[in-house]
Amino acid sequence: MGRLENRVAIVTGAGAGIGRGIARRYAREGCRVVVAEYKERTGAKTADELAGLGGEGRFIHCDVGVRSQVEAAVDFALSEWGRVDVLVNNAWANRIPVSRIEWFTDDEMDESYRVGFKAIFWAMQAVFPHMKQQGGGSIVNLCSLNGVNAHMFTMHYNTVKEGVRALTRTAAVEWGPYQIRSNVICPAAATDAFVAFRTANPETAEVMLQQNPLRRMGDPENDIGGAALFLATEDSQYLNGNTLFVDGGSHVNGVSWAPQLPEEQP
Repeated sequence: MGRLENRVAIVTGAGAGIGRGIARRYAREGCRVVVAEYKERTGAKTADELAGLGGEGRFIHCDVGVRSQVEAAVDFALSEWGRVDVLVNNAWANRIPVSRIEWFTDDEMDESYRVGFKAIFWAMQAVFPHMKQQGGGSIVNLCSLNGVNAHMFTMHYNTVKEGVRALTRTAAVEWGPYQIRSNVICPAAATDAFVAFRTANPETAEVMLQQNPLRRMGDPENDIGGAALFLATEDSQYLNGNTLFVDGGSHVNGVSWAPQLPEEQP
């Protein structure tokens, strides 16, 4: 019997990368997973492959920047399986390019806040009454070393992710009495986005890898998924309000990167 047998999880952005890795790792432990994904082709593909791993998958189209769609994903999990034991907030819409602080516009910051912070806030609010009624649950929010180490030229992303860490800690305190645990993972993973970055910036990517004490990026399923599995099981039942740096030790070394940008705005 798997460690997540008869458990229900919602994983946002599970069509690829870390979200898909977590969904697959959960399925290997018998979990029933709602794949809440914006891209229908990849989301449906992930959901379909979970049965072959020992779990179950259901896909729902979800733009996390739209509150009604976030709430619909929670309602979908309840209509399919009657409960939500784990909420993994992983989705991020990478639609805003790197830029200097002084160049960011109000619209870009509003968009970042909506898809990066409000989306998680909405999902947490939506699952709260159900987790409270059933006697507990686990919330896992994906954040980033970009915010912790204040990487250059990603101010929009950094500030949003650090806001999510504050939200998570606050929920840990307020919702802890209901046995709802809230924790953060800051990962370093070989996702499609990292592969694209490495292809475009091979020298910078190599420097990053050499700064990582383990000299590699994590595997989305085995490494990041393993930590997310821990947070979903009773093994972490006394862990609440923490940030797990699943990064090979990069946070200790202070791994950073700085893409080349002109001094003046194009």
